[in-house]
Amino acid sequence: MPRISFFLGIAIYMYYRDHNPPHFHAIYGEYAAMVGIEDGNVIAGKLPKRASELVKEWAEINKILLLKNWELAQNDGDLIPVPPIE
Repeated sequence: MPRISFFLGIAIYMYYRDHNPPHFHAIYGEYAAMVGIEDGNVIAGKLPKRASELVKEWAEINKILLLKNWELAQNDGDLIPVPPIE
């Protein structure tokens, strides 16, 4: 599972050939969540409120690149690093 971004202690990963809906995995300390690309909402798992808000904001900013990475991951392509939130 390649790490595609890291910011403020939050690591973002995407699995190859993962199941729908399009999503990524966010890990923050002992917390882990699966987050939908379309809306940035947590699908499964849990993040602290502030981390969840930051991940959602980051996902909105990078939605197009995240969807491109999802497509690449479905086809075993090389994933593109996604800029961290500033």
